[in-house]
Amino acid sequence: MKKAYIVTIITCAVLVAAMIFSFKLLNMSGGREHLTIGFIYDNDESTPYTYNFSLAKDALEKKYGDKVTILTCSNVLDDEMEEPLRNLADQGCDIIFFNGYSDLVMKLAPEYPGIQFCQASYMDMSGVSVPDNFHTFKGEAYQGRYVSGIAAGMKMKQMIDEGTITEDQAVAGFVAAFPNSEVISGYTAFLLGVRSVVPSATMRVRYTQTWSSYPIEKSAAEQLIDDGCVIISQHTDTIGPAIACEEAGERKKEVYFVGWCQSMSEVAPGSSIVTARICWEPYVLSSVDALMSNKKIEKVVSAKIFGNDASAGFEKGWVEMIDLSLPVAAPGTQEAMDAAIDQFKKGNMDFVFKGNYTGVSQSDPSKTINLQNGYIENEHSSHPLFDYVLDEVITIGD
Repeated sequence: MKKAYIVTIITCAVLVAAMIFSFKLLNMSGGREHLTIGFIYDNDESTPYTYNFSLAKDALEKKYGDKVTILTCSNVLDDEMEEPLRNLADQGCDIIFFNGYSDLVMKLAPEYPGIQFCQASYMDMSGVSVPDNFHTFKGEAYQGRYVSGIAAGMKMKQMIDEGTITEDQAVAGFVAAFPNSEVISGYTAFLLGVRSVVPSATMRVRYTQTWSSYPIEKSAAEQLIDDGCVIISQHTDTIGPAIACEEAGERKKEVYFVGWCQSMSEVAPGSSIVTARICWEPYVLSSVDALMSNKKIEKVVSAKIFGNDASAGFEKGWVEMIDLSLPVAAPGTQEAMDAAIDQFKKGNMDFVFKGNYTGVSQSDPSKTINLQNGYIENEHSSHPLFDYVLDEVITIGD
């Protein structure tokens, strides 16, 4: 009896030692019970883009509680990235997320091999050699843009049916930051969504040459409204365009707004139809899960994986539509949006950039495209690559 008791004690001691050894081995190889996580924002949470990105931080706090320490730096310009990045690294961050587009992140990552750097996709990463600890990611924005275009088209159709406008007055306006592929891909998908409902619709675009300037964005939207646009959307970072639409409505001018990143119903209750957003939470949560469980990020993230680059759309919850305003939206809008979203969830991606359209590349005017056979966005990269302005249906304003 005494011998059996001793054997039991020894067995328990061995098991405890094995568990301790396993725990130490897990920690030595990168597993964590606690993580210090950094976020570097290009603006602050008063702007829709950064507010939307910060929801991922909130999701981390909710899921992990005191298992994570979160440090943030706001209003960091791309060319001023180095100092805040090094500060967060020196404070012991295990992983840092960035919503800015600085190429300094990829350059500095090799200096900190023990830290994972995860940056919102800012360029075509296909074929690019990157450090093992550098990652890019983005929701497939064109899907949300197309669906928001359907909502805009439904409103235009209602306006035509009610006699508010004629078919040749079905003009959308778009406040765009820069003439790059990310912005052009988005506003083209938006227009093609509109034209899936109102085939006669055209679009006018005004560039602001900045991501974030309330007065410039608001002024651009006002000019588009003066040019006859009845629906406005944007790929910029402030509420300026939404306010311009709301003020137009107060002057008895019927103009509606389709949002990006953040619901505009509070600031533009009389004109806001719906908002499309990239959901950053799935990637950020999965990346932290990966570090907690000692796995490579791309082995845990549920998405299309291109090396250290990841993207997904409605099918993985990386893109969503929020805050459809039933008093403002046309009847049947939810059903029309749901039908398109269902196609995306089934893996059908080739119907967006397709039709009797030709266009010219803005990065290389010698390149043209014909969309008769279609174009699939985000096929090899999380960064949007469509940069062709469609002939005849899109006008770039002065």
